[in-house]
This record gives sequence, structure tokens and C-alpha cells, in this order.
Amino acid sequence: MAQGSDLKEYLDAGVQFVAQTRAEARRRARDLVKQGYLAQEQLQSFVDGVMEQSRARTDELAEVVRKEIQRQVKALGIATRNDLDRLEAKIDRKLAGGAKKSPARKAPAKAAARKSAARKAAPRKAAPRKASGGSS
Repeated sequence: MAQGSDLKEYLDAGVQFVAQTRAEARRRARDLVKQGYLAQEQLQSFVDGVMEQSRARTDELAEVVRKEIQRQVKALGIATRNDLDRLEAKIDRKLAGGAKKSPARKAPAKAAARKSAARKAAPRKAAPRKASGGSS
């Protein structure tokens, strides 16, 4: 199952790439301030920007994964939730249409059992056989 493990590795790498916590962003920003690349006044806006980019990348990755899953499900012919909802609605319409007609009444269970027993007990008549005429 090399394909499954490859997919898992890509997903894990993607999660690590996009999963940026606020604490990690602050730590990066403080390092940049110490190194002189970022002014102390810019720290909060930098952290907010990093978090926004992280959320955007997470959303993009989720969309890529969602589309791939949909493609795979379609290729396999698996019914989707929408397919099941449409089928359920179709069944409901058929049942609602059938409800307008008078429903057939079922015999009570005891009466049905008696009828079944009577049928089993009734002797069967043999079907008449055709006479075979051996003319050649």
C-alpha cells in the first residue's frame, strides 16, 4: 500500500506547512525583532499576517484534499450524500403518490396463518396427462 503511505506523508507535510500556531508566529517575530529585521511596533501586525496566511494555506490545502476525495469517490462509483438525498426524495415522492390511492388491506396475522394452513392441507389434483401416440 505504497500509495496510501505516500498520501499520508504528503498530508502530514501539508499539515506541518500550514499549521502555524500563534505562539510559533510570535516566537518567529521575536527572533526577527532580535535580528533587526522587524521593529517591535510591527510585531503584532506581523503575527496577525502570519496567522492569516496560515489560515489561507490551511483552507487551500483542505480544498485540494476535498476535491481529490470527490474525484476518487466519483471514480469508484460510491454514492455521495447528494445521491442518497436525491434517492430518498424520489422514494418519498413515490410513496406520497401511492398514498393517494386506497391502500390494500392486509389480512390479520391469524387469519393469514389459517389460510396458509388450509392451502397446505388441501389435496392437489393431478394434472391430466396427454396420451402419447407412438406413430411413425
